[in-house]
Amino acid sequence: MAEPDYPTVGDMNAGYLFEFRQDGVFLTVYPQHSDETLFELTDLQQILMDYSVEDYNILELAKTVRSANGVPVKLAEHFIAPDGKASSPSRAKKAGAEGTEEEEKEPQPAGILVDVSRDKMRAVIRYDTKVGTLLPQPQDIYDALSERGIVFGIKQSAVAEGVKKLETFVVAEGQPPIHGENARVEKKYDLGVMGHPAVDQYNRVDYKNMNLFVLVKKGTLLAERIPQTQGVPGMDVFGVSVAARNGRPIPMPKGKNTEVREENKLYAAIDGQIVEQGSKIMVDPHLVIKSGVGVGSGNIDFTGSVEVHGNVEAGFVVKATGDIEVKGLVSGDVTGRNVFVSGGISGLNRGKVKAEEDVHAAYVENAIVEAGRDIVVSDVALHSTLRAGKRIVAMEKKGAIVGGNVAAGEAIEAKMFGNPAFVVTRLSVGINPAVQQEYKNACEEYRADKTRLQQIDAMLNTLSKIDTSKLPPLRLEQINKLTVSRFPLAGKIKRTETRIKELEEELAKMEHGRVSVSDKMFPGCRVTINGVMLNVQSEIQHSRLDVKDDKVSIGPY
Repeated sequence: MAEPDYPTVGDMNAGYLFEFRQDGVFLTVYPQHSDETLFELTDLQQILMDYSVEDYNILELAKTVRSANGVPVKLAEHFIAPDGKASSPSRAKKAGAEGTEEEEKEPQPAGILVDVSRDKMRAVIRYDTKVGTLLPQPQDIYDALSERGIVFGIKQSAVAEGVKKLETFVVAEGQPPIHGENARVEKKYDLGVMGHPAVDQYNRVDYKNMNLFVLVKKGTLLAERIPQTQGVPGMDVFGVSVAARNGRPIPMPKGKNTEVREENKLYAAIDGQIVEQGSKIMVDPHLVIKSGVGVGSGNIDFTGSVEVHGNVEAGFVVKATGDIEVKGLVSGDVTGRNVFVSGGISGLNRGKVKAEEDVHAAYVENAIVEAGRDIVVSDVALHSTLRAGKRIVAMEKKGAIVGGNVAAGEAIEAKMFGNPAFVVTRLSVGINPAVQQEYKNACEEYRADKTRLQQIDAMLNTLSKIDTSKLPPLRLEQINKLTVSRFPLAGKIKRTETRIKELEEELAKMEHGRVSVSDKMFPGCRVTINGVMLNVQSEIQHSRLDVKDDKVSIGPY
C-alpha cells in the first residue's frame, strides 16, 4: 500500500490513526479485541496539541474513542505540523500544489474560523493567527460564512468592523421563535376577603359578621378563559426555520352548579357559595340550620358550608367540607374548612373544634381547638389545648391565655399569659403541631410494620427449611398468605421511611418562632421556642420572646 502524502500518527496496532490531510484532521479508532488498554484520551489530546490543533470538540473526540468503530471522524479544519507546515482548506486552495518554502514564509492572512452556537442562532468569527497575521478582506469573511452555509442574519456592519482588527466578533444572529402564550383563566371574584371580620363606620370590629362566604346569584359571571395564542416561527443562521411552541389550551374550570356560555365564560347555575376544588370552580348550596344542633337535628355531615343559628350541644357533631359558622355556643365537635363561633367554645373537656384553615371564637374554655393556619380568640382562652399551624392570637378585650397547652408553628400573641395565681400555662412555638403529630404517628407506624416484617421473614426462613410437600393444605395456604403479605408490607415500610425523612427535613426548617405579650406574662408560664425552654420566674411585661444564641431572649414588644 502506497504511503499517504500527508502526516499520520498511529496505526491499527496502536489502536488509533490520526490523518492530517489538506481537508482537515481525521481520527480513526479501531475496535479492540482484548481488555488491554492501548492508549488514553490524554495521549490523543497530546498528539493534537503537538499539531497545534485547538479548535476541536472534546466531546466528539471522547465519543469517537468510545464508539471505536474503525470509521474516520473529522475533528478539526486546521493543523500545524511539528515542522511548521500549516494546513487548512481555504489556504490549500490559495497556495496550490506548487507552493514553495519561500512562499510559506511570506506574510499570510489570518485563518478565519467560524463558530456556531449549539442552538444555531449565533455565529462568531475567530481568527487563527498561527496561520497568518494579515487582516482579511470583507469578502474573505463572506466566503468563510458561505463555506459554512451561513446565510441568515449576517451583520454587514459587524463584518466591516471585524476586518479592522484580529478580534473575535459576532457575525450573524438568527431570529428566535416567539412562543405562544398558554391559555389562562381570569377569576371574577376574590376569596381573600373570607374570614376577615367586618369593620363599621366607627372602625369597630364586628366579630359577629365574619364575611364567612363569597355568595353569588344565579347567572353571575364567575370566570373567563383567555384562549392560547399561536407561536411565530424563527430562523437560524443557516436559514432553517425554527419551530415555535403554540400556547397550551386549558379546560374550562367547570365544576358543580356552573355552566359555560360563549365557549369561554363560566356562570353560576344556582345561588350559593363559591368554592374552589383544585382547578375547578363550583357553587355550593348554603345550608342554614335555624335552630341549634342537638337532639332535634342530629349530627350534621354536609358537603358545602353550614350556618348554625343556635348552639352545637355536647355529644353532637357538625362536619362540613366548606366553612362553618355557629352563632351560639359550641360544646360538641365541629370540623370544617374555616370555623367561626360567635358565642364561644366551651368543651367541658370533651368538645373539639378542628379547621383546615382558621378558627375564630369569642372565647375558649376547657376545649381542644386545632387549625391548619390561625386560631383567633377575641376574649380569653382558659385551660384549653390550642394547636395552630401558624399563629394563635388573643388581642381583643381581655386577650388572655390562662392554663392549658398552647402550640403554634410561627407565633403566639396575647395581651396576657397566665394569671396572678401562677397557674401553669404551657406555650410552645416554632414547630407545626400537625407536622409534629404526623411525624410521631409515622414513626410509631414504621416501628410496628418493621416488627411485623421481621416476624414474617423469621417464619418464612424457618419454613424454608421444611419439606413443604409433606405439609397439609391448610398450612401451605398460610405460607402462601405470609409470602404474599410480605411484599406490600415492605413497600409500605419504604414509603413510610421516605415520609419520615421528608417530615424530619420539614421540622428542621422550622424556626423564628416568637411569643408576644402586650401586657403581662406571669410566673408559672413555661415557654418553649424552637425547642429551647424558659420557665418564667418573674413577671414579664410588654415584651417579645424569641431565640437568640440557643437561649430564649426577652426583647421589647
